[in-house]
Amino acid sequence: MDKRWKILETPVHTAASLHTGMRINKTLCSILAQRGIESFDEAKAFFRPSLQDLHDPFLMKDMQRAVNRIQLAFNRQEKILVFGDYDVDGTTAVAAMYSYLTQLYTQVDYYIPHRYREGYGISKAGIDYALQTGASLIISLDCGIKSVELVAYARQLGIDFIICDHHLPEKELPAAVAILNAKQPGCNYPYKELCGCGVGFKLMQALSRTFELPDDSYLKYIDLVATAIAADIVPITGENRILTWYGLKKVNENPCTGIKALMKLAAVEKEMMVSNLVFIIAPRVNAAGRMDDARKAVQLFIEQDFNKALGFAEMLHNDNAERKEADENITEEALGIIKSNEALSKRKTTVVYQEHWHKGVVGIVASRLIERGFYRPTIVLTKSGDVVAGSARSVAGFNLYEAIHACRDHLLGYGGHFAAAGMTMKPENVDAFSLKFEEVVSKSIEEHLLVPQITIDAEVNFAELTQSFYNILRQMEPFGPGNMRPVFIARKVSDTGYSRILKEKHLRLEVKQGNVQFSGIGFDMAEKLTTLQLCKETDIAFTLDLNEWNGEKNLQLRLIDIRPAEN
Repeated sequence: MDKRWKILETPVHTAASLHTGMRINKTLCSILAQRGIESFDEAKAFFRPSLQDLHDPFLMKDMQRAVNRIQLAFNRQEKILVFGDYDVDGTTAVAAMYSYLTQLYTQVDYYIPHRYREGYGISKAGIDYALQTGASLIISLDCGIKSVELVAYARQLGIDFIICDHHLPEKELPAAVAILNAKQPGCNYPYKELCGCGVGFKLMQALSRTFELPDDSYLKYIDLVATAIAADIVPITGENRILTWYGLKKVNENPCTGIKALMKLAAVEKEMMVSNLVFIIAPRVNAAGRMDDARKAVQLFIEQDFNKALGFAEMLHNDNAERKEADENITEEALGIIKSNEALSKRKTTVVYQEHWHKGVVGIVASRLIERGFYRPTIVLTKSGDVVAGSARSVAGFNLYEAIHACRDHLLGYGGHFAAAGMTMKPENVDAFSLKFEEVVSKSIEEHLLVPQITIDAEVNFAELTQSFYNILRQMEPFGPGNMRPVFIARKVSDTGYSRILKEKHLRLEVKQGNVQFSGIGFDMAEKLTTLQLCKETDIAFTLDLNEWNGEKNLQLRLIDIRPAEN
């Protein structure tokens, strides 16, 4: 599939100023300037994150009220229930908060709602569980900001709520004792992009200060916070960058028993990075909720005995294997449906439905269909009880939620945001919904949004790509939203004659620019060999990696795209 290349503009004066002050490669200074770093001091804070730069937790609205209510619960010997969502952010947040509180107090329990029986967020079943077990204070993590009616229900039963959430609030807020959410009106907390586990971390930080506990009492959970940040795709900027940097340090030096067990099962031998948290840890944790019960993820993270943790990790590992099989099978089946239907192939949307598909993976399948050549707003539907339920994924730049909102007459319910959404409908409405969704998207989507875009940070010459260049690039990690791994373009690159195809699907590059040669790898890009061989010169988009083989380390290009050179 052809892609659009967008090369970012550089604030030239800022980049020049950074180069004068830092004396590092000009291209790297350009990238720093693009990312909002304007001075030597800001660059120093970026390259050398410090826990001293974490914000005062009491700057968050309602923090003092939350601490006071927890102190009161301790004094009254009330039972506290820690409640969280079934994804990585929710389960890590519950595990961290539960473990933290049990250091201080014995009357603590936790609850994770079942994805299919209870759905997302605060549930009536969870509140009823609190009542049955005698809990009079619920601390909710990664959910609750929109649960106005359920928090009111709990209040009628004499159960108070402290809500720790990071999702955008509605106009009406729940009647909780305290709401910790930097995005709520009137909250002056300087950093607005914490994940749910991050908000819980700030509450632990505030409690430790109040009880005059050592910093390690809450910092010991920073590896769980980093895992949540990575999995929840929040910006790795500001405070999140500090938490991720130190969280990764702990993952690599002294991870909690649960993460250690997952790393062992995944046979991790190299240094863990954000990408490893995203692709190794997160899928296994998420699979627990997708395929079965996410409570076992919390059990994994709170377990101290390594052998017992390994048992829970194996459960998650097996859930993930089952998830992968379902994901692959459904993706292939869905691709077959699209390709065999010419009308469906030519649409500007994809809506596919089969009753037997597993509800837990339809969102993943929607993303796969977009990746596998049908780059357009996509919805995958399956039967859930008496109704049809589905997940939607968008393409960059298109507001999916608004398009689904315009189809609401065909739906029983829906929710989501700009890039992803979920919905339910009656089985007899599937065809009408599909046609309406196509009509709405066709009228509103700009044609260029149906072509994937590669964002390129800077143009480089091969001569610049030295070990010193790479060493500084590595110090820009952790990479993620808001600080993505830099993508470079090299122009007028030619094949040395030794480029070849590996395992019938990967492209092994052997290219040169002037007198400088580089090797590289293009995964699943075997078809690009023709472009490389037929064109005298090509432009290539790539990231820079370090390849380790037989004890030797060499810089290599990770190919993203290739096209004939521009004149």
